[in-house]
Amino acid sequence: MPTRSSARALVLLARLPVKGRAPKTGYGRAQFGTAWTDDVQVDGGHNGCDTRNDVLRRDLVATIRKPGTGGCVVLSGTLRDPYTGRDIAFVRGERTSVAVQIDHVVALSDAWQTGAQRLTAQQRRNLANDPLELLAVDGPTNEAKGDGDAATWLPPNKAYRCAYVARQIAVKRAYHLWVTPAERDAMRRVLHSCADGFVPQRDDVPRL
Repeated sequence: MPTRSSARALVLLARLPVKGRAPKTGYGRAQFGTAWTDDVQVDGGHNGCDTRNDVLRRDLVATIRKPGTGGCVVLSGTLRDPYTGRDIAFVRGERTSVAVQIDHVVALSDAWQTGAQRLTAQQRRNLANDPLELLAVDGPTNEAKGDGDAATWLPPNKAYRCAYVARQIAVKRAYHLWVTPAERDAMRRVLHSCADGFVPQRDDVPRL
């Protein structure tokens, strides 16, 4: 039986349009602006720090910041990874930074094929840098996800799947994106199995 929170997520899911996937024609990362730009109209925008470091500061614990950056640049810390349930040490460096990556919860190519083509350039930049859409996660797990949606990929940590799907629904709702029939059905299955969960709303995401 769904909990009260997962039942709410199911209600929000039912309000999303359901359509087939649009062609990927024209998609490229550049359609969503320069990676990790600070020039956005979402929480953390124009704060003098790039989005990647914003999310690292939010999601890591015991961080050490680089002197002279106004507390912006994270040199090291520990990630309590939601996708695997493991603690991961982060150390900034050419070979080590990839251990922790910033995931777009709704993959950008998926967003492009489910309505983001119709957004303005500024709206797409906002989407790509919105704290609601971003999570610091285990690098190899993020790479395994690729551009999968809920029908093709879910976090290995089953305890996080309810929150993950609810967050995807919140992002799609915020940016007027749709879900495919297979995606909707997969989301329903997850939410019906939740022992507990929540629907991340913008106010639930910690301020940067």
